Amino acid sequence: MTSLVKKVTTGGLLTLIYGSILFLNFSCQSQENEKVEEQHAHTNHLIKESSPYLLQHAHNPVNWYPWGEEALNKAKSENKLLLISIGYAACHWCHVMEHESFEDEAVAQLMNDNFVCIKVDREERQDIDQIYMNAVQLMTGRGGWPLNCFALPDGKPFYGGTYFRREQWMELLKRISEEYTTHPEKVREYAQNLTDGVKQSELIIKNTLTSGFELGTLDEMVDQWKSQFDPQEGGTQRAPKFPLPNNLQFLMRYGTLGNHAEVEAHVELTLNKMAFGGLYDQIGGGFTRYSTDKYWKVPHFEKMLYDNGQLISLYSEAYTRFKNPLYKEIVAASIAFCQRELSNGKGIFYSSLDADSDGEEGKYYVWTNAEFKSVVGADYEVMKMYYNLGGKALWEHGNNIPLRQLTDVSLAAQLEMKEDQLKETVSRANKKLLKHREGRIHPGLDDKSLTSWNAIMMKGLIDAYIAFDEVEFLNSAKKTGRFIAETQRKKDGGLFHNYKNGTSSINGFLEDYSLTIEAFVRMYEATFDSYWLEEAKKLSEYSIVHFYDNESGMFYFTSDLDPELIARKMDISDNVIPSSNASLANGLFLVGSIYDDHKMLEISETMLNNIQGQMASYGSGYSHWGNLMLKQVYPLYEVAIVGPQALEKRKALERTYIPNKLVLGSRGDSEIPLLQGKYMARETFYYVCVNKACQMPTMDVEEAFKQIK
Repeated sequence: MTSLVKKVTTGGLLTLIYGSILFLNFSCQSQENEKVEEQHAHTNHLIKESSPYLLQHAHNPVNWYPWGEEALNKAKSENKLLLISIGYAACHWCHVMEHESFEDEAVAQLMNDNFVCIKVDREERQDIDQIYMNAVQLMTGRGGWPLNCFALPDGKPFYGGTYFRREQWMELLKRISEEYTTHPEKVREYAQNLTDGVKQSELIIKNTLTSGFELGTLDEMVDQWKSQFDPQEGGTQRAPKFPLPNNLQFLMRYGTLGNHAEVEAHVELTLNKMAFGGLYDQIGGGFTRYSTDKYWKVPHFEKMLYDNGQLISLYSEAYTRFKNPLYKEIVAASIAFCQRELSNGKGIFYSSLDADSDGEEGKYYVWTNAEFKSVVGADYEVMKMYYNLGGKALWEHGNNIPLRQLTDVSLAAQLEMKEDQLKETVSRANKKLLKHREGRIHPGLDDKSLTSWNAIMMKGLIDAYIAFDEVEFLNSAKKTGRFIAETQRKKDGGLFHNYKNGTSSINGFLEDYSLTIEAFVRMYEATFDSYWLEEAKKLSEYSIVHFYDNESGMFYFTSDLDPELIARKMDISDNVIPSSNASLANGLFLVGSIYDDHKMLEISETMLNNIQGQMASYGSGYSHWGNLMLKQVYPLYEVAIVGPQALEKRKALERTYIPNKLVLGSRGDSEIPLLQGKYMARETFYYVCVNKACQMPTMDVEEAFKQIK
């Protein structure tokens, strides 16, 4: 891939285009139409879209098109280059570039005269984003949003970047247009080579050697990973810092199973620091996307559903392991935030909240000392210390980002208060602060709903229910599950990716299937309702039919029913959410284990075998693959609970942290292979099994624990 790009760079194309243009890496690292048109000077083709991000640009003077045949055919018929601009509603630098360039008449004329301009919501069309992000990363070694990529009329990319200032953007537009006019063959050659590079990147060749999974692979991966641990602040030794819940989940499981105290301590430190920092919204609950510094202090203020769903799962699981009451508080407050600000109240969750409000990043969340004092009144002195106002919490322009440094126990002792009294004070003050904050101009809401992100949130709610036995969490998860299983289901049994205003329109991507499968299996473990298991099995089978590549043994991100793009990508390495291939490999393993489906188990094993050679060098990118490998190198305890008290006995089992278990159960006879023949009227038994070989049944949970350990 590098050689392909280097070959064309040497030919001078990039040098000609670059000239003196400085590439800036400022980016986000993820009424009736007729009446509205009368109120705006410009209305473009985005006006008919449902995506809030696209609608934000519907009245730009740029003649934007959504991705589709109309725009692509126009480019071909007029022999115009494509300008593909990709972003998302919560992206701060996307808003900046829109204001500086896309709302400017002179800039718009340059764009309209020389290009067919396409706007893409990366959250709706991840398939398109993957291709052009990959192209920009191959060219520049970096990426982010806004992503701006120039392509031939057939979609093959040849140049791109992220954020450009207005003057640089105008100069770039002129140079790109001139280069295509004067040296079209050179541009086509470079575009072809770059497209070949995009097609080859993340290319997986099936590993034909017999799979042999060993703990040493994970030991090597974690040993290299440890050098990146921040021993003072948790997370990694760099800024910005992303929470990356899948990383911490793997490390917690690995540390527990292997008695690695250092790794467990790193996880606990990171969880505590994130919970105390500005990354976490101390007043309203929920986490922002990342911290711009290494102290978890100053967040990039956008709030994403996928972050919060995963972090709810993580802190719930961590509570079971570490029994820290702080984690229970974090989970409850984060769920309350999601239900209050990212939900329609009927089980459907929205995508995100913007970083900006009233034209300013973070304005909704910060406080001056004077405003804070006016709201909390007599509690000010306590709350000033609690949230470090004027000290570590001080940010810029006299504003504070509330954050914590001391535990309730430590601060109560310092203030000579009882801990319960301190908690009551904080709760009372937070209610006042939240009510006051609600009166501010709110951040923009991206109210589209994505199947994959709703599946993440569904699983978070289930994990919270399992950890804390709060039935309202389970009831909320069931509503979300029904939304996915019914509203997002296509007639052929597949899934839609998006939902907005009663309409689902985009065909599902692999992550919609994989994350839903994992969530549905988890719902089965929590309820023993076989409906969810059967639905997970159907989606697994559908994925194999429409996404599987027999040659590599992996899965494409797009279905074989989707229109072809210039490349069909595979999502292999984890990022802010687990890769769809890693997620599906885990899901197929679980479904295959429960149903004793050898085909699913073989596919999952092949996928992990393909990846294991890459894992040691990039632990943070393969943590969910690591979760799957833990199930291979340690015994996976299949705990069957059968009898009229099955659900009650499940709750007793879940009070102890056992990361390498799969729980199955029924209150009567069941057709699930491992449960067959185990029902005995009026009695409920635990059956602890490994590879379908079961030990003596027991009615005592403590005895079941002994069989596991």
